[in-house]
Parts: sequence; structure tokens; C-alpha cells
Amino acid sequence: MAGNNSLNDGESSLKNISGRVIFVQVLVFVFLCINSLLIMTFFMKDYFYSTMHYILFAMTLLSDCLYLLVTDILLIFSYFHVTIQMWFCLVIYMILSLYTYLTPVTLTAMTLERYVAICLPLRHSVLCSTRSCMHCILFIHSISCLPCIAVLSIFFKSATHGFYIQKNVCSVEIFIFEKWQGHLRSAISQFYFLVMVSIIVLCYVKIMKVSKAASGENTKSTWKGLRTVILHGFQLLLCLIQLWCPFIEAALLQTNFLLYINVRYFNYITFILAPRCLSPLIYGLRDEMFFHALKYYAFCGLIKKTLDF
Repeated sequence: MAGNNSLNDGESSLKNISGRVIFVQVLVFVFLCINSLLIMTFFMKDYFYSTMHYILFAMTLLSDCLYLLVTDILLIFSYFHVTIQMWFCLVIYMILSLYTYLTPVTLTAMTLERYVAICLPLRHSVLCSTRSCMHCILFIHSISCLPCIAVLSIFFKSATHGFYIQKNVCSVEIFIFEKWQGHLRSAISQFYFLVMVSIIVLCYVKIMKVSKAASGENTKSTWKGLRTVILHGFQLLLCLIQLWCPFIEAALLQTNFLLYINVRYFNYITFILAPRCLSPLIYGLRDEMFFHALKYYAFCGLIKKTLDF
């Protein structure tokens, strides 16, 4: 009887895991389809890829697509205990580390762009030109690379040659040999968190002051910008909480494996999928110009709408 109960529990657990994985695949598929349509719309009009906030928006979409594809593959490997060689896991870690920080840093840059557009409108064309945008993108990638460089520079000094050819389930925790390395990674994440949150709050306060002083059409434009900053703030908060998830999961892994699995699944849905689903809402659907273009191309031009850019 005990053996039958254990077998039933195992089958039930496997079905539960399979159901979760299938649900995630559906969400990821829908997300990638929506993003693909948004990216296609972006490249259809010259105006979009010559305007800074649309360029940053497209960069966010592209990075989110790559990030979700890689994390989804890792999620499948983790649930079904698929092992890979550590050198390949290291490559995956470098990609994930870059794109983990790339989205929140880009969101912060987009918030600053809205601040310039609303609070410094006369300087917006200079500060947010296409050339400035290219410099901004390089700076964003450079800033996003720093945590990965810091962690891996310590890892390369500690790892032996044999470590790279070992096979294991790929996880971030594999590259942390000492507790202080985890503390360093935590400190870097918290530093980024504080800096980005401070920028968001300051932009919000400045835009609030301008919105109170604005009148007429300016009021409508300013309040729309303010709502955009609020949405960016919420999206950024979810992305930044994601930076803390590995530490919570690592602690749970040492105490309760079942709870670790459940929390990891919740974290993936809430702090990885959810914030990346907000990008299409903020600029894809709320932005009137982009929405009309999106609707036009989504229906293959059947909706006759004059697109003046």
C-alpha cells in the first residue's frame, strides 16, 4: 500500500510539473507572438526607428524575447533535470546576466527620456537625437555588463579546468563557490536597485511639478507622461525584485525543496514574465501613433487608416 501511495504521489507530482511547464509555454508563445508583431511594426515606419523612445522600446522588446527564450529553456531543463556541460551553462549565464540588467536599465533610460521630453522640451531634440540614442544604447549595454564581469572575474580565478567539462543542471548558484561571492552579487544588485529607483522617483517628482504648472494641451501631454513614468516604475520594481529572487530561492533550496520549486515557479511568472508583458502595454497599446500603425499592419492594411509620420 505504501508503495502504491508513493507511486501515486510521484505521478501526481509529475502531472503537476508538466501542467505548469505547459502553461508557461503557452504564456511565452503568446508573448513572443505579440512582441514579433510589435517589432515588425517598429521596422515598418522610418519615424519609429528615428525616434529615441521608440528605439529604446524596440531594444527592450528584442532583449525580452531573447531573455524569455533562454529562461524558458532553462526552466524546462530544471524541471526535468536535464544536465549540460558547465562551459555551455557559463555561456548561458553570461547572456542571462546581461539581459537581466538590460531591461531595468533601459526602462530607467526611457524614464529619463520622458523627463527630458516633458521638463526640458526645448533641449529634447538635441539630447534625444538618433546619434545620442546610439551612444545611450552602448552605455546601457556597458552598465548592464558590469555585474557579470564582476562575478565572473572572481569565478575564473576559483574554477578548475575540470569544472568546465562537468555535467550538471544549469543554475546561477553553480558559479558561486563561497558565501562572500553571493554577498557581492547581492550588494551589486541592491546598488543597481537603489540607483534606478532613485532616478524613477526623482523623474516622477519633477514631472509632477511640471504637470501642476501646465495648462491646456500641455496638461494632457504631461499627465500622459506622468502615467507612463508610473507604469515604468511598477515595471521596473518587478524587474528589480527579480534580482533578489536567486537569493531567496538559494535559501529555500537548503531547507525545503518542494517549497523551492513552488516559489521558483511563482517568481518566474510574477517577476520575469509579468514585467516583460507590460512593455507592449506601455508603448505598444497606450501610444496612439504606434497603436494605429500596429492595428493597420495586424489586419494587413484592411483597416484603412491614414498613417502620417
